[in-house]
Amino acid sequence: MLEKDERLDHIAGTSYKIVQSDQVFTYSIDAVLLARFASIPLQKGRILDLCSGNGVVGITMTERTKALISLVELQEPLHSMALRSIKENGLEKQLTPLCADLKHIRDYFAHGYFDVVTCNPPYFTKGDHEQIKLESTKALARHEISCTLDDVIAAGSYVLKHGGKFTMVHRPERMVEIIETMKQHRIEPKRIRFCHSSATKPSTMLLIEGTKGGKPGLVCEAPLFVYDQDGKYTNAFNKEYFDV
Repeated sequence: MLEKDERLDHIAGTSYKIVQSDQVFTYSIDAVLLARFASIPLQKGRILDLCSGNGVVGITMTERTKALISLVELQEPLHSMALRSIKENGLEKQLTPLCADLKHIRDYFAHGYFDVVTCNPPYFTKGDHEQIKLESTKALARHEISCTLDDVIAAGSYVLKHGGKFTMVHRPERMVEIIETMKQHRIEPKRIRFCHSSATKPSTMLLIEGTKGGKPGLVCEAPLFVYDQDGKYTNAFNKEYFDV
């Protein structure tokens, strides 16, 4: 089940376990918050999670929906983790992982096939960063080496049906670029939420959702603060992240 340097961790706010490795990949709060923020069907439907990593977003969403969920991840080591995590949690009938390049999404799925697309993409543009040279697996997950923001949104738009939802977590400093790119691919931004480490700190995370072919009208939801003035988790964060 577990390979060298791997461990089995608990996914916050769920009854599920997930295979992780500090040497390759570990999920962070952005993945769980994305899974909780996304508007997903409760029963029937089809969901696609792009840049799915070790499967944490897809696995977390299964606590909220009975829809069929497909995962697309480029890196085989992360795909392997997802396969084993899905088996560990007995979710083989609901989750289908695919090791593939999202830039070739048309080779795997039909146009308009999905009701919802989620994505926790690489946040940083490709640059002369030491991590890119030293830690290829982590670098691919964090930097736009194998896919760009436009690649991600283009893939999501292609497989989304008209009226379908595209939900992503990203960095606030790229918000203008994100909105422009979504609109270029006929995804109209409808909901946005900024996440802050505390009420006195700038936002470090952006949750955004759009509708394929939707009408203009963006709702900015209440910000989410992780820590209160005493350094403890806020009630809002406990509810969103730990479901308590």
